[in-house]
Amino acid sequence: MRIGVVTEEYHPSHGAVGAHVQGFAREARRLGHVVRIVSGGEPGAADDRSDDLVRVGSSRAVLRGGRVARATGGRGLGAALRDVLARERFDVVHVHSPLTPVLPLLALHHASGAVVGSFHETGKPGLLARLARATLQRHVDRLDAVIAVSRAAAAGVSADLQSELRVIPGGVDFERFSRGRRLRRFADGKLNVLWVGRPEPRNGLDKLIVAFARVRRQLDARLVVVGGGPRLPAYRARVPRELEDDVVFAGEIGDDLPDWYASADVVCAPAQGPSSGATLLEAMAAGKPVLASDVAGYRDVIQHGREGELVAPDDPAAWARAILRLSREPQRAAAYAERGLHTAQRLAWPGVAREILGVYRSIGVCG
Repeated sequence: MRIGVVTEEYHPSHGAVGAHVQGFAREARRLGHVVRIVSGGEPGAADDRSDDLVRVGSSRAVLRGGRVARATGGRGLGAALRDVLARERFDVVHVHSPLTPVLPLLALHHASGAVVGSFHETGKPGLLARLARATLQRHVDRLDAVIAVSRAAAAGVSADLQSELRVIPGGVDFERFSRGRRLRRFADGKLNVLWVGRPEPRNGLDKLIVAFARVRRQLDARLVVVGGGPRLPAYRARVPRELEDDVVFAGEIGDDLPDWYASADVVCAPAQGPSSGATLLEAMAAGKPVLASDVAGYRDVIQHGREGELVAPDDPAAWARAILRLSREPQRAAAYAERGLHTAQRLAWPGVAREILGVYRSIGVCG
């Protein structure tokens, strides 16, 4: 079948939605389907133009809900997207974050065939969304099938749905993340605590820095921070001077990200309100024990005491205790890692992609 995937978030910007789109597209193509990704044009993205990726308009970074997101603009954007959809003649258009300006809403307006929407965000709609409820409802009614990446994301879909909502978690590239190799620079006997994400208030890096300071008083350890963004200098400034040599800010990491996971002894995910657990799945595929915030979006992926532990998100002392406990109980950490591998294998992209393709077929899309 011919599948069009419309998303504001895609390479070269980093994030869970873009990784989700890329993982699904790769697996669907492997199964013989034609997948075109439609996203906004970004500076630095000219080298990834191909038959599989269509850029329209101009994408810019915007602040949305306390996080850095993308929004596409430009003269003639609606007409350009309409022309792409007409030319490609997709059997199904799959729109990610369908009620988000600008491309997703335009895609719902211009698509003429079957349309599927995937919701990735948690929380209630903002003021503008509530004021535009009637308009948004018309767009929701355009969806032939609705997917949420977690029960937490499903709870945030407050509009009245005419179609059934399915919860299908995001997948993980198990083969890629299971093949990482420990970086030599981190093989010095220190406990390596890894944090991966975009440095923003919602992702809890500030709490982990405080927790790490407690850990460092009792243990020879290192905090490794992977991820970049405009707020990164502010988080560097939060590190106490006496700990600067023990905190590594790696910035954005590309193809060798699995090696950074492989170098960790424990992966910490202290986010405040995630909708899904992409980082947790990557860590588990790498065979690492996980400590994660005790919040709805993570409870869909990790069971406390099985693949890792759930920790109160706003309690640095609890995070410090959990890190120290795993460092002192290697058998517990190894058991978490082993169970995590099984969970990651179950949620690898081959199985998840087939579930999504099954949704397409359930609304009459053949191929």
